[in-house]
Amino acid sequence: MGGNGASVRRRQGVVGVHSLQRFDLEVPSLDEAGRFYRAFGLDVRESGDTLELRVHGDAHCWGVVHGGGAKRMRSVTYGIHADDADAFAARIASAGAGLAPPSHGNRDGLWLADPDGVAIQLVVAPNVSPAAKSPPSPVTQAPPGHGAAPARSRVAQVRPRRLSHLLRFTPDVPRMVGFCTDVLGLRLSDRSADLIAFLHGVHGSDHHIAAFAKSDGPGYHHSSWDVGSLDEVGRGSEQMRNAGYGDGWGVGRHVLGSNYFYYVRDPWKSWAEYSFDIDYVPVDVDWRAADHPPEDSIYVWGPPLHPEFIVNHETRA
Repeated sequence: MGGNGASVRRRQGVVGVHSLQRFDLEVPSLDEAGRFYRAFGLDVRESGDTLELRVHGDAHCWGVVHGGGAKRMRSVTYGIHADDADAFAARIASAGAGLAPPSHGNRDGLWLADPDGVAIQLVVAPNVSPAAKSPPSPVTQAPPGHGAAPARSRVAQVRPRRLSHLLRFTPDVPRMVGFCTDVLGLRLSDRSADLIAFLHGVHGSDHHIAAFAKSDGPGYHHSSWDVGSLDEVGRGSEQMRNAGYGDGWGVGRHVLGSNYFYYVRDPWKSWAEYSFDIDYVPVDVDWRAADHPPEDSIYVWGPPLHPEFIVNHETRA
């Protein structure tokens, strides 16, 4: 994982963030968060008064969880190329979006506020977006005369390979799209009217590294984690049910992004997604964004939509 040897991969002459580096999430209980994310299959490490979320076998920190408050997104960190830093600083100044770094923790890079008041950090860093569409995990073929499925008692824990994207609620999807394209240099992948929008990185990334759904206010909806097969999506759903997290939606397949999914509800009524086989936008391809009707914007197949899947519990609170 890490930078995939692609830290200099870029579209020439275009200024834009190249990768989703990390999210900082505040929740009421770190103990509860640790139990949930360990069951999900992440490498959860204590760091002072926070938890750091990694995938097994990779040193990159994809998420930092802070305890003690109501659930909210504290900040989102994106990676940029070093030679774009001055251009980003000028964009931030022109937009009047500059923000003082936090008083403690990681203060590096450029800080700004998005239209919903969430802190955005831009740091010069290796590109952690994949350099190509993520391949399936290798599969050992069963020899003739033997079953391919493992015994239930021997199923290995599903362990995500990387963070794919974040989806957040916003009261104004077009405004957020404008901010992401004009200031961050992301590009629109697909949308459905003013209800939902998906954005990718211009230097090559998954179909979306950021997404926004319409609500009556800001909020955190889900983090999405890449796994290596449809079987791992299904096994992940069972893994979470066995761990006591039985509320979820899936298994299914999305239309926009095309990935197979299972969403498990976390202790704070948001979600974590196992995702496999999401579309990829190469650095040299101009993805043709489209406006899709609502019925074509969620899923191709799967169980009926969870009744609270698009409920923003942060505004309800």
